[in-house]
Amino acid sequence: MSRDASGEPSSGVGRRHFLAAAAVSAGIGVSGCIGAADRAREVNVAGSSTVFPITEVVASAFSEEHRATVSISQTGTGGGFSNFFCPGMTDINNASREIADVEREQCGENGIDPIEFTVATDALTVVVSPEASWIDCLTVEELRELWREGGADTWSDVRDDWPDEEIEFFGADTTSGTFDYFADTILDESDSHRTDYHATERDRTIVQGIQGNRYAIGYFGFAYYDENPEQVKAVAIDDGDGCVEPSLETAREGEYTPLSRPLYIYVAREALRREDVREFVRFYLERSSTDLVNEVGYVPVSDAQREESLERFEEAVAEVTDA
Repeated sequence: MSRDASGEPSSGVGRRHFLAAAAVSAGIGVSGCIGAADRAREVNVAGSSTVFPITEVVASAFSEEHRATVSISQTGTGGGFSNFFCPGMTDINNASREIADVEREQCGENGIDPIEFTVATDALTVVVSPEASWIDCLTVEELRELWREGGADTWSDVRDDWPDEEIEFFGADTTSGTFDYFADTILDESDSHRTDYHATERDRTIVQGIQGNRYAIGYFGFAYYDENPEQVKAVAIDDGDGCVEPSLETAREGEYTPLSRPLYIYVAREALRREDVREFVRFYLERSSTDLVNEVGYVPVSDAQREESLERFEEAVAEVTDA
Protein backbone atom coordinates (compact mmCIF):
# COMPACT_ATOMS: atom_id res chain seq x y z
CA MET A 1 0.00 0.00 0.00
CA SER A 2 1.32 3.44 -0.90
CA ARG A 3 1.40 6.25 1.64
CA ASP A 4 1.25 10.00 1.48
CA ALA A 5 3.81 12.36 2.96
CA SER A 6 2.30 12.04 6.43
CA GLY A 7 2.74 8.28 6.28
CA GLU A 8 -1.00 7.67 6.11
CA PRO A 9 -2.41 5.13 3.63
CA SER A 10 -3.70 6.84 0.51
CA SER A 11 -7.02 6.04 -1.10
CA GLY A 12 -6.05 6.05 -4.78
CA VAL A 13 -4.29 3.32 -6.73
CA GLY A 14 -3.02 5.24 -9.76
CA ARG A 15 0.36 5.40 -11.46
CA ARG A 16 1.53 8.09 -9.06
CA HIS A 17 1.13 5.74 -6.10
CA PHE A 18 3.29 3.15 -7.82
CA LEU A 19 5.94 5.77 -8.39
CA ALA A 20 5.71 6.92 -4.79
CA ALA A 21 6.31 3.36 -3.62
CA ALA A 22 9.18 3.02 -6.05
CA ALA A 23 10.65 6.22 -4.70
CA VAL A 24 11.05 4.70 -1.26
CA SER A 25 13.22 1.89 -2.55
CA ALA A 26 15.11 4.31 -4.80
CA GLY A 27 16.19 6.43 -1.87
CA ILE A 28 13.85 9.41 -2.14
CA GLY A 29 12.92 10.77 1.25
CA VAL A 30 9.32 11.95 1.46
CA SER A 31 8.56 13.24 4.93
CA GLY A 32 6.44 15.68 6.89
CA CYS A 33 9.42 17.68 8.15
CA ILE A 34 12.98 18.44 7.11
CA GLY A 35 15.80 16.98 9.14
CA ALA A 36 19.52 17.62 9.23
CA ALA A 37 20.25 15.89 5.94
CA ASP A 38 23.66 15.72 4.31
CA ARG A 39 23.06 18.58 1.88
CA ALA A 40 26.14 17.72 -0.16
CA ARG A 41 24.34 14.66 -1.49
CA GLU A 42 20.67 15.55 -1.03
CA VAL A 43 18.28 17.88 -2.83
CA ASN A 44 15.81 19.33 -0.33
CA VAL A 45 12.35 20.45 -1.44
CA ALA A 46 9.46 21.87 0.60
CA GLY A 47 6.29 23.81 -0.12
CA SER A 48 2.99 23.28 -1.90
CA SER A 49 0.96 20.10 -1.48
CA THR A 50 -0.58 20.86 -4.88
CA VAL A 51 2.79 20.75 -6.66
CA PHE A 52 3.94 17.83 -4.49
CA PRO A 53 2.60 15.10 -6.85
CA ILE A 54 4.60 16.51 -9.79
CA THR A 55 7.82 16.82 -7.82
CA GLU A 56 7.26 13.38 -6.34
CA VAL A 57 7.02 11.61 -9.71
CA VAL A 58 9.83 13.66 -11.25
CA ALA A 59 12.04 12.75 -8.27
CA SER A 60 11.19 9.09 -8.72
CA ALA A 61 12.12 9.19 -12.41
CA PHE A 62 15.27 11.15 -11.57
CA SER A 63 16.39 8.56 -9.04
CA GLU A 64 16.29 5.87 -11.71
CA GLU A 65 19.02 7.69 -13.64
CA HIS A 66 21.04 9.47 -10.93
CA ARG A 67 22.54 8.50 -7.61
CA ALA A 68 21.03 11.32 -5.58
CA THR A 69 18.46 11.65 -2.82
CA VAL A 70 15.54 14.05 -3.15
CA SER A 71 13.77 14.85 0.11
CA ILE A 72 10.28 16.33 -0.32
CA SER A 73 8.07 17.85 2.39
CA GLN A 74 4.50 19.20 2.23
CA THR A 75 4.55 22.45 4.19
CA GLY A 76 2.27 24.64 2.11
CA THR A 77 3.58 27.26 -0.27
CA GLY A 78 3.81 29.99 2.37
CA GLY A 79 5.10 27.67 5.07
CA GLY A 80 7.77 26.45 2.69
CA PHE A 81 8.92 29.95 1.80
CA SER A 82 8.94 31.41 5.31
CA ASN A 83 10.16 28.44 7.34
CA PHE A 84 12.49 26.58 4.99
CA PHE A 85 13.36 28.11 1.62
CA CYS A 86 14.00 31.73 2.57
CA PRO A 87 15.99 30.75 5.70
CA GLY A 88 18.21 28.67 3.40
CA MET A 89 17.19 25.23 4.66
CA THR A 90 15.89 23.95 1.31
CA ASP A 91 17.04 24.23 -2.30
CA ILE A 92 13.62 24.31 -3.99
CA ASN A 93 10.13 25.46 -2.97
CA ASN A 94 7.04 24.01 -4.63
CA ALA A 95 4.51 26.83 -5.07
CA SER A 96 0.89 27.04 -6.18
CA ARG A 97 1.10 30.83 -6.37
CA GLU A 98 3.74 33.44 -7.09
CA ILE A 99 6.16 34.37 -4.33
CA ALA A 100 4.91 37.33 -2.28
CA ASP A 101 6.90 40.53 -1.88
CA VAL A 102 7.37 39.93 1.84
CA GLU A 103 8.71 36.45 1.11
CA ARG A 104 11.10 37.75 -1.52
CA GLU A 105 12.32 40.33 1.01
CA GLN A 106 12.85 37.61 3.62
CA CYS A 107 14.83 35.58 1.10
CA GLY A 108 16.95 38.61 0.23
CA GLU A 109 17.76 39.26 3.87
CA ASN A 110 19.20 35.75 4.03
CA GLY A 111 21.11 35.97 0.76
CA ILE A 112 18.64 33.73 -1.11
CA ASP A 113 17.76 34.68 -4.69
CA PRO A 114 14.66 32.73 -5.83
CA ILE A 115 14.35 31.82 -9.53
CA GLU A 116 10.79 31.10 -10.70
CA PHE A 117 9.93 28.32 -13.16
CA THR A 118 6.40 27.42 -14.30
CA VAL A 119 6.01 23.62 -14.36
CA ALA A 120 2.29 23.00 -14.98
CA THR A 121 -1.27 24.35 -15.00
CA ASP A 122 -3.83 23.27 -12.41
CA ALA A 123 -7.63 23.28 -12.46
CA LEU A 124 -8.31 24.08 -8.79
CA THR A 125 -11.33 21.90 -8.04
CA VAL A 126 -14.36 22.35 -5.79
CA VAL A 127 -15.66 19.00 -4.55
CA VAL A 128 -18.68 17.61 -2.70
CA SER A 129 -19.86 14.16 -1.75
CA PRO A 130 -21.26 11.98 -4.56
CA GLU A 131 -24.37 11.82 -2.35
CA ALA A 132 -24.95 15.56 -2.80
CA SER A 133 -27.37 14.99 -5.66
CA TRP A 134 -28.73 18.55 -5.70
CA ILE A 135 -25.49 20.21 -6.73
CA ASP A 136 -23.58 19.94 -10.01
CA CYS A 137 -22.63 23.56 -10.66
CA LEU A 138 -21.95 26.76 -8.72
CA THR A 139 -21.69 30.32 -9.95
CA VAL A 140 -18.67 32.32 -8.80
CA GLU A 141 -21.06 34.46 -6.73
CA GLU A 142 -22.44 31.35 -5.00
CA LEU A 143 -18.92 30.09 -4.37
CA ARG A 144 -18.10 33.45 -2.82
CA GLU A 145 -21.17 33.25 -0.58
CA LEU A 146 -20.11 29.80 0.57
CA TRP A 147 -16.54 30.71 1.48
CA ARG A 148 -16.65 34.30 2.74
CA GLU A 149 -16.61 34.99 6.46
CA GLY A 150 -20.22 35.38 7.58
CA GLY A 151 -21.50 33.64 4.45
CA ALA A 152 -23.81 30.67 3.97
CA ASP A 153 -24.22 28.23 6.84
CA THR A 154 -26.76 25.90 5.23
CA TRP A 155 -27.22 24.76 1.64
CA SER A 156 -30.61 26.54 1.52
CA ASP A 157 -28.75 29.81 2.21
CA VAL A 158 -27.21 29.39 -1.26
CA ARG A 159 -30.35 28.33 -3.13
CA ASP A 160 -33.80 28.15 -1.58
CA ASP A 161 -34.58 24.73 -3.03
CA TRP A 162 -31.40 23.14 -1.66
CA PRO A 163 -31.44 21.23 1.67
CA ASP A 164 -31.84 23.19 4.87
CA GLU A 165 -28.83 21.37 6.26
CA GLU A 166 -25.65 22.74 7.82
CA ILE A 167 -22.62 22.75 5.51
CA GLU A 168 -19.33 21.24 6.66
CA PHE A 169 -16.37 22.99 5.06
CA PHE A 170 -12.95 21.52 4.21
CA GLY A 171 -10.16 23.53 2.64
CA ALA A 172 -6.54 24.54 2.48
CA ASP A 173 -4.64 25.79 5.50
CA THR A 174 -3.72 29.48 5.63
CA THR A 175 -0.06 28.63 4.90
CA SER A 176 -1.14 27.14 1.58
CA GLY A 177 -0.77 28.79 -1.81
CA THR A 178 -4.08 27.16 -2.71
CA PHE A 179 -5.73 29.08 0.15
CA ASP A 180 -4.19 32.34 -1.08
CA TYR A 181 -5.12 31.74 -4.72
CA PHE A 182 -8.68 30.67 -3.91
CA ALA A 183 -9.26 33.64 -1.59
CA ASP A 184 -7.73 36.16 -4.01
CA THR A 185 -9.67 34.78 -6.98
CA ILE A 186 -13.09 34.09 -5.48
CA LEU A 187 -13.56 36.58 -2.66
CA ASP A 188 -14.10 40.33 -2.93
CA GLU A 189 -11.47 42.69 -1.53
CA SER A 190 -13.82 43.50 1.35
CA ASP A 191 -14.24 39.81 2.22
CA SER A 192 -12.08 37.41 4.16
CA HIS A 193 -11.99 33.63 3.90
CA ARG A 194 -14.25 31.97 6.43
CA THR A 195 -12.46 30.57 9.47
CA ASP A 196 -15.03 27.98 10.59
CA TYR A 197 -13.76 25.19 8.37
CA HIS A 198 -11.46 22.17 8.56
CA ALA A 199 -8.10 23.55 7.40
CA THR A 200 -5.36 21.16 6.34
CA GLU A 201 -2.22 20.85 4.23
CA ARG A 202 -3.10 17.18 3.58
CA ASP A 203 -5.35 17.14 0.53
CA ARG A 204 -6.19 13.48 1.05
CA THR A 205 -7.59 14.50 4.45
CA ILE A 206 -10.07 16.66 2.55
CA VAL A 207 -11.05 13.65 0.45
CA GLN A 208 -11.56 11.59 3.60
CA GLY A 209 -13.63 14.35 5.21
CA ILE A 210 -15.96 14.78 2.25
CA GLN A 211 -16.53 11.23 1.04
CA GLY A 212 -19.71 9.92 2.63
CA ASN A 213 -20.42 13.36 4.17
CA ARG A 214 -23.45 14.40 2.19
CA TYR A 215 -23.45 18.05 3.25
CA ALA A 216 -19.71 18.78 2.98
CA ILE A 217 -17.79 20.89 0.46
CA GLY A 218 -14.09 21.49 -0.09
CA TYR A 219 -11.43 22.51 -2.62
CA PHE A 220 -7.94 21.42 -3.69
CA GLY A 221 -5.74 20.85 -6.73
CA PHE A 222 -7.19 18.83 -9.61
CA ALA A 223 -4.70 15.97 -9.17
CA TYR A 224 -6.35 14.97 -5.89
CA TYR A 225 -9.79 14.85 -7.53
CA ASP A 226 -8.36 12.95 -10.49
CA GLU A 227 -6.97 10.44 -8.01
CA ASN A 228 -10.31 10.01 -6.20
CA PRO A 229 -13.18 10.38 -8.71
CA GLU A 230 -15.30 7.75 -6.94
CA GLN A 231 -14.85 9.25 -3.47
CA VAL A 232 -15.73 12.89 -4.27
CA LYS A 233 -17.68 14.73 -6.97
CA ALA A 234 -16.26 17.72 -8.84
CA VAL A 235 -18.50 20.77 -9.10
CA ALA A 236 -18.63 22.73 -12.38
CA ILE A 237 -18.10 26.49 -12.13
CA ASP A 238 -20.10 29.16 -13.95
CA ASP A 239 -18.03 32.30 -14.45
CA GLY A 240 -20.76 33.95 -16.52
CA ASP A 241 -20.64 31.82 -19.66
CA GLY A 242 -22.24 28.64 -18.36
CA CYS A 243 -21.08 25.72 -16.25
CA VAL A 244 -17.61 24.36 -17.02
CA GLU A 245 -16.28 21.23 -15.38
CA PRO A 246 -12.67 21.12 -14.17
CA SER A 247 -10.50 18.96 -16.42
CA LEU A 248 -7.10 18.95 -18.06
CA GLU A 249 -8.73 19.94 -21.35
CA THR A 250 -10.76 22.88 -19.99
CA ALA A 251 -7.72 24.14 -18.06
CA ARG A 252 -5.49 23.79 -21.15
CA GLU A 253 -7.97 25.64 -23.35
CA GLY A 254 -8.53 28.44 -20.83
CA GLU A 255 -12.21 27.56 -20.48
CA TYR A 256 -12.18 26.72 -16.78
CA THR A 257 -12.20 30.15 -15.20
CA PRO A 258 -11.37 31.64 -12.81
CA LEU A 259 -9.81 28.63 -11.06
CA SER A 260 -7.16 27.57 -13.60
CA ARG A 261 -3.74 28.59 -12.34
CA PRO A 262 -0.03 28.13 -13.06
CA LEU A 263 2.10 26.00 -10.74
CA TYR A 264 5.74 26.79 -9.97
CA ILE A 265 8.97 25.67 -8.47
CA TYR A 266 11.34 28.27 -7.03
CA VAL A 267 15.02 27.42 -7.03
CA ALA A 268 17.64 29.13 -4.85
CA ARG A 269 20.20 30.55 -7.28
CA GLU A 270 23.01 29.78 -4.82
CA ALA A 271 21.99 26.09 -4.70
CA LEU A 272 22.78 25.77 -8.42
CA ARG A 273 26.46 25.72 -7.51
CA ARG A 274 25.85 22.10 -6.49
CA GLU A 275 25.83 19.54 -9.26
CA ASP A 276 23.06 17.41 -7.75
CA VAL A 277 20.69 20.40 -7.61
CA ARG A 278 21.59 21.47 -11.17
CA GLU A 279 20.96 17.96 -12.50
CA PHE A 280 17.62 17.64 -10.72
CA VAL A 281 16.28 21.04 -11.82
CA ARG A 282 17.40 20.48 -15.42
CA PHE A 283 15.75 17.04 -15.37
CA TYR A 284 12.56 18.56 -13.89
CA LEU A 285 12.28 21.34 -16.46
CA GLU A 286 12.99 19.01 -19.39
CA ARG A 287 10.02 16.88 -18.35
CA SER A 288 7.62 19.73 -17.51
CA SER A 289 6.15 19.53 -21.03
CA THR A 290 5.68 15.75 -21.05
CA ASP A 291 3.00 13.24 -20.11
CA LEU A 292 4.76 12.76 -16.79
CA VAL A 293 2.93 15.91 -15.65
CA ASN A 294 -0.29 14.99 -17.43
CA GLU A 295 -0.45 11.56 -15.80
CA VAL A 296 -0.49 12.96 -12.26
CA GLY A 297 -3.42 15.25 -13.05
CA TYR A 298 -2.00 18.54 -14.33
CA VAL A 299 -1.52 20.25 -17.68
CA PRO A 300 2.11 20.21 -18.90
CA VAL A 301 3.70 23.45 -20.03
CA SER A 302 4.10 24.09 -23.74
CA ASP A 303 7.32 23.25 -25.54
CA ALA A 304 7.98 26.98 -25.86
CA GLN A 305 7.54 27.50 -22.11
CA ARG A 306 9.87 24.60 -21.41
CA GLU A 307 12.56 25.98 -23.69
CA GLU A 308 12.25 29.45 -22.17
CA SER A 309 12.62 27.98 -18.67
CA LEU A 310 15.63 25.90 -19.69
CA GLU A 311 17.28 28.94 -21.27
CA ARG A 312 16.87 30.99 -18.09
CA PHE A 313 18.05 28.02 -16.04
CA GLU A 314 21.24 27.59 -18.07
CA GLU A 315 21.94 31.32 -17.84
CA ALA A 316 21.63 31.13 -14.05
CA VAL A 317 23.89 28.08 -13.93
CA ALA A 318 26.52 29.87 -16.00
CA GLU A 319 26.38 32.89 -13.67
CA VAL A 320 26.91 30.90 -10.45
CA THR A 321 29.47 28.43 -11.82
CA ASP A 322 31.57 31.13 -13.50
CA ALA A 323 31.58 33.37 -10.45
